[in-house]
Amino acid sequence: MSDSQKILAVVEPDSHPQEVVRRATWLAGLYDCDIELLLCDPNISPLGEPFFLSNEAADIKKRIRTAQNEILDELATIAKDAGIGVDTSILEQRPIADGILDRTLELRPRFVVKGIEYHSAAQRSILVDTDWQLLRSCVYPIWLVKPHEMHEELRIVAAVDPTHSHDKPAALDQVIVNAASDVARRATGNVHLLHTYNRLAGVGNEATFTFKPIALPVKELDKKISSEHREQLDALAKANNIDAEHVHQLPGRTTEILPAFVRSHNMDLVVMGAIARWGLKRAIIGSTAERVLDMLPCDVLIVRVSHTEFEQTST
Repeated sequence: MSDSQKILAVVEPDSHPQEVVRRATWLAGLYDCDIELLLCDPNISPLGEPFFLSNEAADIKKRIRTAQNEILDELATIAKDAGIGVDTSILEQRPIADGILDRTLELRPRFVVKGIEYHSAAQRSILVDTDWQLLRSCVYPIWLVKPHEMHEELRIVAAVDPTHSHDKPAALDQVIVNAASDVARRATGNVHLLHTYNRLAGVGNEATFTFKPIALPVKELDKKISSEHREQLDALAKANNIDAEHVHQLPGRTTEILPAFVRSHNMDLVVMGAIARWGLKRAIIGSTAERVLDMLPCDVLIVRVSHTEFEQTST
């Protein structure tokens, strides 16, 4: 996954930068890492255009750069005060996502920590194009920070799919559980497994209505599906020593169930998976994950399974 002793913290002035640095500092303490603060400020980018050649524009750019360095120095004190080594840099490359991705390939960070805005009134976040580019293309673990208070004893939910539906490899669940368990062990927390599955009730009722007088054994099929899913979920939990009371299987759509579960259990972190397919030069997160990410009120950790593991478990 990653062999670096650094955490890359993507600092954006409009995305609670102090919270991002605090989370990166906390992670650096857990994983015995240093931090690199990478300031990504799009406000200065127009001044780099060819038609801005005047002395005034150059002076404005210099002043902005000075202000940016002051921001970085102030944020760096959060890590320094915690005894964490910290480097700072300002991203010049555009588009911003490309610059961040290039830096990850150079640094090979243990985590990429980035903030996204969450609006509790609408219970949705704002994920801009840069966010989606990173989520789809970065092969290193991405820790998305949302402004919320974390419990002293961390509450973590690993969103798994032990039936390996939607073209997901078996290895992905283990990568998710490993990441969740590692954070829980270092931070003193508990891991919950959550698996959602679609019931046949709605489909069965519609089919019965359409093809009368044929009656489908919907209840029996639903019970069988639930039992088979639960058997595989319990096996995953047992293999990872996760207590039975922390194993949850709920019927319904993940996009509805996962955010509700997180809110009702007041979770601190959701760990989800993605498949890194190098041939496509991007990671496949999955439409379900992409739809649910902006509805979660807590931090989210996206972890990867390599293309090699995917091919081995898909054949």
